[in-house]
Amino acid sequence: MNYQQTIEFLYQQLATFHRTGANAYHANLKISIQLMENFHHPYQNFRSIHIAGTNGKGSVSHMLASILQTAGYKTGLYTSPHLKDFRERIRINGTMIPKSFVTRFVRSNMDLFYRLKPSFFEMTTAMAFCYFAEENVDIAVIETGLGGRLDSTNLIHPVVSVITNIGKDHTGLLGKTFHRIAQEKAGIIKADTPVVLGKIRQGIRSVFNDRASSLRAPVYYSGENFKICRTRKTGIYNERLLLDISSQGRSYQVDCPLAGLYQKENIITVLQVCELLENKAYKIDEKVITRGISNVAKNTGLMGRWQVIGRNPLIVCDAGHNVDGIRQVIRQLRSIQCNKLHIVFGMVGDKDIHAVLKLLIPGATYYFCRPSIPRGLDEQLLAQAAALYGLKGNTYTSVTDALNSAKDNALPEDVIFIGGSSFVVAEVI
Repeated sequence: MNYQQTIEFLYQQLATFHRTGANAYHANLKISIQLMENFHHPYQNFRSIHIAGTNGKGSVSHMLASILQTAGYKTGLYTSPHLKDFRERIRINGTMIPKSFVTRFVRSNMDLFYRLKPSFFEMTTAMAFCYFAEENVDIAVIETGLGGRLDSTNLIHPVVSVITNIGKDHTGLLGKTFHRIAQEKAGIIKADTPVVLGKIRQGIRSVFNDRASSLRAPVYYSGENFKICRTRKTGIYNERLLLDISSQGRSYQVDCPLAGLYQKENIITVLQVCELLENKAYKIDEKVITRGISNVAKNTGLMGRWQVIGRNPLIVCDAGHNVDGIRQVIRQLRSIQCNKLHIVFGMVGDKDIHAVLKLLIPGATYYFCRPSIPRGLDEQLLAQAAALYGLKGNTYTSVTDALNSAKDNALPEDVIFIGGSSFVVAEVI
């Protein structure tokens, strides 16, 4: 079995959420526990940081990994989903897991997988933990896949837990109210372990405070401890985000290549985590932090966050795919002065389509398309729903055709935006 055959096996034999949706979600940790018992609990052999949240957890994970790597620690990073290559999910110091390890791991455990029938994510989590343990990482940054309480990653006992924010996504699995979703995310809080909270609505803070109190877990609201004194932008298209941030006598001058304005909340969450790590004797100072954030894309391979992929016209993609994520993206699009805005847009069928579409810009020209996965929403249905909100454009059977049409129609002083789903973004990067 070579690497390509291994990947085909994983997609054909294991239920994958990004392709089939809820059928791939196991609402318990039974199989994850059995897998970890079989592999002798590899996550106990390295320290970790655990990150959950509706939006921002990927960016926070990558920034923290970049900072720890810059500080000289051998750093594992586990995130999902991937955009182009399965191995993006599992990295050490920015380098993707070798194809040889993926092949060996799957081939050696075929009988186990046939017996336990884990989901794709359960298997991938086991692979990541085994790889990090085998490579003796100093610390691993672990992003939850979905929710928190019942997520496969929730067997670890981290040095810090992080919850970036709470929004409505995957409501069929996590609950339809902010309170219920918060309960699921709060499930990653561990006994005697500090938890950093990002932008959390006042009405649900009690969910986190109560659980943390019951577990004697210190709580830190990053938005209350850090103040953004000044926001600056560079380049004609605001290609980097420059922030002056203060906290209890300390100051940070942050130069971030992730230029989405929504990154401001993520950055102060990262700074709060770093200060806690310093208190735990990690060798992280202001220079290491700012250098790690500045080089996050180069160090960790992060893609798809307000990423510029073309100029004249400006072409930007962003993987935001739920109401809160799209709202932030639209806010930034409205801040850009251009001759005409072209939007290449596709979604998956299990999202709150109407809640997203009502946020979009009626004056733009739309290119409706369907991402090439089974969950992809038919482009005709998307266009019909969009018309209810005054959004006009043509339909395309592929993301590539939609983007090519936008390029053909756009003038150099126009802007083309590509988004609606991480799977749409994956097809253009």
